[in-house]
Amino acid sequence: MALFHELSEAEIIRCVLAGERSLYEIIVRRFNPVLYKIGRSYNYNHEDTQDLMQDTYVDAFKNLEQFENRANFKTWLIRIMLNNCYRHRQKFSFKNEYSTEQLPENFNPMFSNSANEGNKQIHNRELGQIIEESLAKIPEDYRLVFSLRQVNGFNVAETAALLNISETNVKVRLNRAKAQLRAEIERSYSAAELFEFNLVYCNALTERVMKKIGEL
Repeated sequence: MALFHELSEAEIIRCVLAGERSLYEIIVRRFNPVLYKIGRSYNYNHEDTQDLMQDTYVDAFKNLEQFENRANFKTWLIRIMLNNCYRHRQKFSFKNEYSTEQLPENFNPMFSNSANEGNKQIHNRELGQIIEESLAKIPEDYRLVFSLRQVNGFNVAETAALLNISETNVKVRLNRAKAQLRAEIERSYSAAELFEFNLVYCNALTERVMKKIGEL
């Protein structure tokens, strides 16, 4: 799609509100990876995560007129996804059964800045699954901070605002998340590759969302 990298979110929204609904597909494709990582960080499986993503895109579409262009659209969309994840868990009484054992404060970081580690990639899908399962074993509070900071690239202030916690809390939770993950997986794996939303899934979900919007 030629316009994928050319139009800003604000421009896309203006066009969609003016009647060009088809351009909303750009929004869906642009943010699929981010929302997928959020859903998986809540310990939802692949199918439930896609359902929550669809709900989030539809909710955002219905409320585009209320979106203030002064705000960051990505942050606004993620807030909707976080709210949907939380409400879904409450509705179905989802319970995290993993341990929340206390960790020592003095630990080595999971990801270092060495050149060797920075150039390594996860090619084996089974290995990626092991990492994903390891992340699912840490407490949700830590897991969400890790996802926002390390996987999605939000800074401390943005993460604190999204989760309504202090910046100090963000730093503490991230450090503890890394400490717990370090016991589960190798130090050389890239955080950005913990969860992958492949193109085949992206195409299918985008089609689902656009069909749903077309019915509104």
